[in-house]
Amino acid sequence: MRWLVGWSSTTARASDPMGAGSETGETVHPVGSQLLWGDPDPLWAVGDWRPDEVRVVRADDQTRIAVLGTCGASDEQLRVGLFAARGGALRHLTNWPGSYTAVVQVGRRITVAGDLAGARPVFYTPWASGTAYATAALPLADLIEAHLDIGHLAALLACPDVPEALQDSTPYQGVKRIPPGHALILRDGAREIAGYEPVASLAVAAPELDATRAVDGVREALVDAVRARLSAPRHVPDIDPGPVPGMGPAERRAARMPVPGIGADLSGGPASGTLALLAAGLPGMPGTVLGHGTGAGERLLAVTFNDLTAGRQEAELGRAGALAGNPRLHHVVVPAGEEALPYADLEGPLTDEPGPSLVTAARHRLRLAAGSADHLSGYGARQVLDAHPARLADLLMDRRRRHLVRPVAALARTEGSMSSVLVPAKVYGAARRLARTSYRSGIEEAALRLRSGILDEPAGPVGASLAALTWVRPGPAARWLTGEALAEVSVRLEQSATRPGAGPGQHPGELRARAALARHAADVRILEQAAEVRFQRLHTPFLDNQVVRACRALPDSLRIQPGARAAVLRTVLEGAGVTDLPVGWGAPSYATSSAALKLGLRVAVEELVDLFATPLLAQAGLVEGRVVQKALRAAAAGESVPADGLADLVAVELWLRRLLSRRGTCWTGTPARARAVPAGITPQRGALGRAAANGRLGAGRG
Repeated sequence: MRWLVGWSSTTARASDPMGAGSETGETVHPVGSQLLWGDPDPLWAVGDWRPDEVRVVRADDQTRIAVLGTCGASDEQLRVGLFAARGGALRHLTNWPGSYTAVVQVGRRITVAGDLAGARPVFYTPWASGTAYATAALPLADLIEAHLDIGHLAALLACPDVPEALQDSTPYQGVKRIPPGHALILRDGAREIAGYEPVASLAVAAPELDATRAVDGVREALVDAVRARLSAPRHVPDIDPGPVPGMGPAERRAARMPVPGIGADLSGGPASGTLALLAAGLPGMPGTVLGHGTGAGERLLAVTFNDLTAGRQEAELGRAGALAGNPRLHHVVVPAGEEALPYADLEGPLTDEPGPSLVTAARHRLRLAAGSADHLSGYGARQVLDAHPARLADLLMDRRRRHLVRPVAALARTEGSMSSVLVPAKVYGAARRLARTSYRSGIEEAALRLRSGILDEPAGPVGASLAALTWVRPGPAARWLTGEALAEVSVRLEQSATRPGAGPGQHPGELRARAALARHAADVRILEQAAEVRFQRLHTPFLDNQVVRACRALPDSLRIQPGARAAVLRTVLEGAGVTDLPVGWGAPSYATSSAALKLGLRVAVEELVDLFATPLLAQAGLVEGRVVQKALRAAAAGESVPADGLADLVAVELWLRRLLSRRGTCWTGTPARARAVPAGITPQRGALGRAAANGRLGAGRG
């Protein structure tokens, strides 16, 4: 993990707030850190940052900016952004290509800008008569010895993509996160959270950008995002991993280290293919460092993951092979059998937070280990380019009914039966009902649904689309939570309905799309930590600020149409000079990930059943172990059980076990060596607390 941490206190003496009152008088500082600037409001970078990933530009001793990550801005542009931020123009800090975190200090005022997607979040906590902040939650939890926030874990399982349920909480009590598209502003320890993006009005529809200009904007943003990675210095890992019996130095490096240079995923789909072709086609030196790795000179290393356990992949593999015919690409196919199935390897590093990718980390690590030191991936393309089904209601609210014809007809064709004639009426009715439902009513309806335990949803593409046409949708794991846990989440929902927030000022489709993007970006962040390959950087250009902005400018009438993502990316490539795409490029891919999840569960079912013999989730009052065991056996037997819901449960259970078995801390200099959750899982107030204290578990749902 790499993170930054700092604090702002009410006094000029800030770097030793705990040492002054301790017996040893030690100074608190992060383990393995480099100090970017010191008192009175210090800032550290922690972890294996590359030299070019940490930049500090100073105007004077009290005016400076630190940028950590991949940023395509020059030092002069950073200086201009610093002066703009000094005057209050925070958006300037988020306009540069790349993925980074910017911290500005002007006197005693500290500004930390989060990103739009949520892939680079910012956390904060009250501490030492001021506020500490970081780009990871665990270091702050260590600092204050935070207990687990059981209510947050309940909301994460019951409504994972509902901001109203999660609110600003984290798995650690007292540690909060700022929402995507916001910045944290600290003045002498006092904090303020300010949004830097304009919010569309619900009453007056904003004029749509011309489709051609909008797609041109996506192309420019993607090209700039890829160029920011290509223009960064090349990195050649030169540290020997250590002796291994029967292996020489070259073999050890090949087995444990990425290939020097830049590479990309090449799955055969439009997102990864677009990034690979853009990187290979841009002027300069796109690929491996000459004399290293593949020996292919400056060709870009393109990695294709071939899941041997899944069928019907021939078409995608064929398209990937055709794309790899580009002379500037060096193609590598990574075969994977049962050893790379989900749940095959339940051991792994502790991540900052839990996430569904914990059960598939070993699968992704196998692919990434065959990649380059800088590896491009298409994560996030679906979330930023595709239209959420709830956008159908947005079109009705903006009186654009004619644009509903093609998407509704495409849904009807997926039914493939006589019942398809009823689909248009069902979809239109659900969209109209959502358009006429207020934000508060939608939240209250979802809370009532959780309390009553009505959590089953219709199956199939049409059923999923109808279920998504709501303000709030319970997650697939909600059906296995206890009654106390669901009641706790329903209370959180009802409380959010009475507070002013983003919902009342936005269309339902826009709000749901942003929530889905934040959920996906958070899981990509956890995947990056769980599947991390030493000396490698995983780049996700589709989650960059400027790419997200460009994609949001696409008209709803364009993105709602079938095949819109492939059509936009095809136009992007044509504008960049790439026209010879293989036949079938952009065709919908089969749900191989869902099939792999079910197969992996069948193979590892006994180990998973043992995992829930005495689960920590049951100790926290969130589930009943025997109910989850019954669901696991049912899924392994082929019954219709939401496999992604079981994956959520397994991921949180694994994360809890890793957290509680941890013995280290992110800080040094504290007499007690403070760390998060020092007392394990403790009873909570409210329904969950009473269940834990009395040893009672609510009735589970099978």
